[in-house]
Amino acid sequence: MSQGDGGITVETSVGYALKEASSALRAAMEIVLRPLGMSVTRYACLELLAQRPGLSGSDLARGVFVTRQSMNVLLQALEREGYVTRPEAAPVGKVLPTQLTARGRRSLQRATSAVRAVEDRMLSGLSETEQAQVFRALQTMIQSLRDDSADV
Repeated sequence: MSQGDGGITVETSVGYALKEASSALRAAMEIVLRPLGMSVTRYACLELLAQRPGLSGSDLARGVFVTRQSMNVLLQALEREGYVTRPEAAPVGKVLPTQLTARGRRSLQRATSAVRAVEDRMLSGLSETEQAQVFRALQTMIQSLRDDSADV
């Protein structure tokens, strides 16, 4: 499509480039996580729990960008495999706060090293100043879309 007919020119579309970068990043992460028996979703869940222990399944689902049902299935598997623990009954309300186990922390350490190497490779062509600029630009885009979503 040309821009003259109201379409988006894929070669110069920021949105398309973001989607392509996201897809390439996810594929590279899957490649390094697969030998560790992990997916990007599993890694993201464990990473969130390490940084914010006690999150609920709903909070984790939002943070990992999956449905609550998908997160519940993942949490059941992680609990069965000994990577996380959840109480039998909710201490308050319906929320079952999730915690990493020692096994979960060890697995996460290996995965974090692998993911960090992917991110370092992705950013290798940018100076620290450029990396900071990209980060700020992405944060601005995210905020703009979230602010405008109330108007849609």
